[in-house]
Amino acid sequence: MFGMDCFKANGKAAGGLWQEHMVFKLTDPAVRERALTIEGAHPFDPMGGRPMKEWVVVPVSQSRHWMELAQAAVS
Repeated sequence: MFGMDCFKANGKAAGGLWQEHMVFKLTDPAVRERALTIEGAHPFDPMGGRPMKEWVVVPVSQSRHWMELAQAAVS
């Protein structure tokens, strides 16, 4: 997906490695909003100008959050 290695849940992409960061599809608005408060996190905008609504980029410097967000992405 978007030229990145990804992981799936129920046959659909739930997250992946984008450059050196992780991106997560967070369908729960409360989880997504919390994720966006992580320092350096931002909406995923792979093509520039059109951020993807449910997707959040979390930088490698915040990798301690990745496991929790991956679990949220597949649930």
